[in-house]
Amino acid sequence: MNASLIYEPAEDSFLLAEQVQKYAQGKVLDLGSGSGILAEIAILNNADVLAADINQEAVAKLQQKGLHAIYSNLFSNIKGNFDLIIFNPPYLPTEKNEQPDFITTAGPKGNEIIEKFLKQAKKHLTKEGKILLLCSSFTKEIPKIFTKCGYRFTSLSEKKLFFEKLTVYLLR
Repeated sequence: MNASLIYEPAEDSFLLAEQVQKYAQGKVLDLGSGSGILAEIAILNNADVLAADINQEAVAKLQQKGLHAIYSNLFSNIKGNFDLIIFNPPYLPTEKNEQPDFITTAGPKGNEIIEKFLKQAKKHLTKEGKILLLCSSFTKEIPKIFTKCGYRFTSLSEKKLFFEKLTVYLLR
């Protein structure tokens, strides 16, 4: 991973932000926080927010903004349970012979990080906890992975771009 890159808000962030405004309450984890836009929106809802990122530079910038932010590779440094986990993961497939950058690309199918996340997330949700997760039409086998990992899911919102469709899912 190139640690000098921080994911800046784009169409996917703004689409997910609309749902964060509706669902953020209680204890919230913004995993892969990047610029911190989703954590900041959750705080506006009076949520108790922990921001976490694999990028040390992003964590430092989040802390400079006054956010409670920690370094974590998925859930490696996360303790406790959350009412809502927000995740805008790397979801694009890599091209042949390309290495994932873990900012936008995740591997050959684009779902590799999402599947790891979902397997670990259950241990960090409260009994009524929810997940807001963004995916692309380029991400392979998403409904199949949700079911395989034991989640019920609903599509909350979609945005069609000229080359892909973005979808925000609510998982329980």
